[in-house]
Amino acid sequence: MALPNLSTADRQAALQKALQVRRERAEVRAKLKNGSMSLKQCLDKADDKIVGRMKVSAVLESLPGIGKVRAAAILEELGISPTRRVQGLGVRQSEGLLKKVAK
Repeated sequence: MALPNLSTADRQAALQKALQVRRERAEVRAKLKNGSMSLKQCLDKADDKIVGRMKVSAVLESLPGIGKVRAAAILEELGISPTRRVQGLGVRQSEGLLKKVAK
């Protein structure tokens, strides 16, 4: 599949949009890290286009006390793919995450 030929203006608009999305995701990760947003609040926003498209592993790694290794272990234990996004989680998977992280 060939890439579309974008004009300079279209390319700049796409770059600005991507930059804005990255900033908003970083904001969500910062809120998770400092405790102003809980994992439950984050999972409840799965319909939001910013939060819903975040990888579950990135969300877990943003929580205090959870790094890459522990996040990977939690995902493996619950049978969640490391590439799964928040909007793709099932009800049981969300409940399992909340129970596991609350311990």
